[in-house]
Amino acid sequence: MPEQAEMREPGGNEIPLHRLYHHYSELPYSMRVLYTATLLVLGTAYLFAIIYLFHTYSGKDGNPRTLSYQDVVIAYSGSGKGSRIEAALRGSMSAMLPREELNSLVSWVQEGADRGKYEKDVRQTLEKRCITCHDGSNPHLPNLNGFDNVQKVTERDTGTALFTLVRVSHIHFFGLTLVFFIMGTIFSHAYVRPVWFKCAVVVLPFVALTLDIGSWYFTKIYHPFAWVVIIGGALMGLAFAFMWVVSMYQLWFSRTPIVVIRRRGGDTNFVG
Repeated sequence: MPEQAEMREPGGNEIPLHRLYHHYSELPYSMRVLYTATLLVLGTAYLFAIIYLFHTYSGKDGNPRTLSYQDVVIAYSGSGKGSRIEAALRGSMSAMLPREELNSLVSWVQEGADRGKYEKDVRQTLEKRCITCHDGSNPHLPNLNGFDNVQKVTERDTGTALFTLVRVSHIHFFGLTLVFFIMGTIFSHAYVRPVWFKCAVVVLPFVALTLDIGSWYFTKIYHPFAWVVIIGGALMGLAFAFMWVVSMYQLWFSRTPIVVIRRRGGDTNFVG
């Protein structure tokens, strides 16, 4: 039998198998276990990433229960009024400290954020309620350690700074490209037809990632690009979920495709 041939499934559908294609059932068990462990860890990591994303961006519009279009606009282009710390205290951080302390911080900012009151009252509140997370160790969170750092977030809210976007962009490009390269490699062993659809699923997260990150910058100029950010993120999530489910199902639960069985002469039990 030639290495690449036209196989027929029941019903007469012609299914060409590339000579280098190997279904999960043709892989040694060691590789299947490796793929499974990788999928489980990446799936868990993606869930935690979604939780972190929601916690970081939800509530900027005043409603911490949802992640909305307005939350994305405020995150990248600013609220257009007040300061970053005011927006956070009235949004996602509103439940992190008592109402009287929150009002005191907002009043201090609105009165000019002078150093004297900072040293007398504000510093103690920040160290007690905020510094655990905002100590400067996490590049994704504002640094509230010291007056000079706090003063930066008391300025008019113009959204995420351009240099911060550049820094986060290269981290996301490198990290998510590696994640989806691994996912695509594992998914490439799945039997999915038509082939063009399988290829589209593999390339979709890379296109969505580029649209998502590129739109961070455009949202600062034209707010409706926030929809592209949302759609790009959703498409990445859908592609990840589809590849994860299909790969896990075909690894252990589905029957070996008939065309693969015929190519191997009926023997698909390979142990490595």
